[in-house]
Amino acid sequence: MNTKYDFLIVGAGLYGAVFAHEAKKAGKTCLMIDKRNHVAGNIYTEKIEDIQVHKYGAHIFHTSKKDIWAYVNQFTEFNRYINSPLANYHGEIYNLPFNMNTFNKMWGVVTPDEAQAKVEEQRRESYVENPQNLEEQAINLVGPDIYEKLIRGYTEKQWGRPCTEIPAFIIRRLPVRFTYDNNYFNDPYQGIPIGGYTAMIERMIEGIEVKLNTDYLVEKEKWDSMADKVVYTGPVDAYFDYQFGVLEYRSLRFETEVLDIPNYQGNAVVNYTDSETPYTRIIEHKHFEFGQQPKTVISREYSAEWKLGDERYYPINDDKNNKLHEQYKALADTQSKVIFGGRLGEYKYYDMDQVVEVALQKVQEVLGHK
Repeated sequence: MNTKYDFLIVGAGLYGAVFAHEAKKAGKTCLMIDKRNHVAGNIYTEKIEDIQVHKYGAHIFHTSKKDIWAYVNQFTEFNRYINSPLANYHGEIYNLPFNMNTFNKMWGVVTPDEAQAKVEEQRRESYVENPQNLEEQAINLVGPDIYEKLIRGYTEKQWGRPCTEIPAFIIRRLPVRFTYDNNYFNDPYQGIPIGGYTAMIERMIEGIEVKLNTDYLVEKEKWDSMADKVVYTGPVDAYFDYQFGVLEYRSLRFETEVLDIPNYQGNAVVNYTDSETPYTRIIEHKHFEFGQQPKTVISREYSAEWKLGDERYYPINDDKNNKLHEQYKALADTQSKVIFGGRLGEYKYYDMDQVVEVALQKVQEVLGHK
C-alpha cells in the first residue's frame, strides 16, 4: 500500500466504484476499503450451481437515460431481461404492475373501456375525501378489490404494521395501465449484466487497491491520514457516532436454497400478496439470465424491523427521520475533507441508475470538470 492517496473510498459498492473508476481515469490514486468480505455492496452476486445469485435481493438495472446506459455498458454486456413480476394471492396469479391482464383475471373485463369503467366504479363507491392512511389512499386510487388482493397483505408485511397505520403519502400513486403490457418499468433501457453485477464492479475498479474486511470507523484517524479526500458511502449517522440519534431503516432477510429441479416457479420474481404467507416474495435467480441449469436456486425474502447491527436496506424517509437527517447533513456539510455519497451516506433511496448519475456528477465536480 502507498502511504498517501488522493482518495480513500469507503465502501466498494456502486457509488464508490463509479467514483474510483473516474478518479483513476483522471490520474488520481485511490484506496478502496469495505467492511464486508466482498466488493459490489448490495448488488453483489455470487455463483451457486452455475447461477448468479443476487445475495441482497433482486437488482434489475433500468434507466431512461441513454448516457447512463452507455456508461454501464462499458463494463459489461447486459442481457434482454424485462422485469415482469407476478403476484400470487392464495394461488391466484396476477400480473404486475396493474394492467389489462390483471383486470381481466380480476373482473373478466376485456377492453380498456370496460377496465376503466370498473376501476372508476370501485373508486367511486369507496372514495374518501382527504385520505388519512395508506389503506384509504390506495382504495381511492384503485378500489377495494385490487387493494385487498394485491396491495394490503404485501404492504403490511413490507412495513410490519397495518395499512391503517401507514401514512397515505407512502403510496401517492399506483401505476395502472390499460394495455396488455407486463413490463414493470417504463424505462427504454433495461437488463441484467451477463455474468452478474460483481464482475461488472470488478471491471470498474480494475487497477485500484482494495482492502476488504476493513471497518473504516474502527480506525478512522488512521485511514483519514492516508488520503487527501475521503469518499464515505457508509451510514451518515454512524460516521458522527449517532450523536443526534439513530436513523431508521427497514431491513430484509433471505432464506436461500438450492433445489434439485430445473424450474421452481417459472418467473424470476413472484410476490406473495396475502397476509398469511410470511415472506413477501420468492426470487428464482436463474430466470434473470434465462438459465438452463439442471438445478435452481430460490430466495424467500422477508421484510424485517431494523435494529443497529442489522443490514440497512430502505431508509424510512418519514418526517421524524428526515428531520434527523437534516441535522446530520448540516454536520456533513462542514466536513471539507469528506464526501458523503450513496444510499447510506445521503440517507436516500436510489435506483442503480441514479447512483451512477450522482456519483458521476460528484466526481466531475470534485475533479473540477464542472
